[in-house]
Amino acid sequence: YRGDSDRDLSGGVQRCFKLGRSALIVDQRASGTSDGSVISFGVNEHKDCLRWIDFTIQKFGPDVKIILTGISMGASTVLLASGCDLPENVIGILADCGFTSAKEIIQEVIKQMGLPPKPCYPFVKLGAKLFGGFDLEECSAIEAVKKAKKPVIFFHGESDDFVPCWMSEKMFDACASRKRLVTVPGAGHGLAFPVDQEGYLKAAREFFGPDASAE
Repeated sequence: YRGDSDRDLSGGVQRCFKLGRSALIVDQRASGTSDGSVISFGVNEHKDCLRWIDFTIQKFGPDVKIILTGISMGASTVLLASGCDLPENVIGILADCGFTSAKEIIQEVIKQMGLPPKPCYPFVKLGAKLFGGFDLEECSAIEAVKKAKKPVIFFHGESDDFVPCWMSEKMFDACASRKRLVTVPGAGHGLAFPVDQEGYLKAAREFFGPDASAE
């Protein structure tokens, strides 16, 4: 969210390299060096994700294996994509501290600001429609994972005070595909990997396997 991939995903790149994998790093729309001025909390971004998949296959060949990964809004973006008809190249999804839906995370942030969520949220939704041209409730990660066919591993810091850990727990319960939930004690928002690198990598290796082959 308004991030820069070179800065914010440096840990994610190290995670990929330590697993012996390559990484395609993407700035989401309206972030980093990407075009656009409107962030849609994954509503439009997950459609971009499908294009990233197509690009990767075209660039690296029809046999390339892809694990979709994301942190925070990036996690919700790839989880939204999990409900789409993904090609065989996509062998799994790693979602780190994602939120269940745009509505729930916005209400949570409004509450964290000391404001009443229910009266305030309709104005945010209206603003998204009028100024952003999208519906915040068009889709949600928790509904998408109910249709997921690719394996999904969820990571979340138990001390996350921005996106609550219960959101990943809720999505894990709803997920229809092979799944695993890993929560990290003492880890704040987006810090599960830095707090417990060894446990994080071990869980990822066990879940995806040494060859990262799809089930």
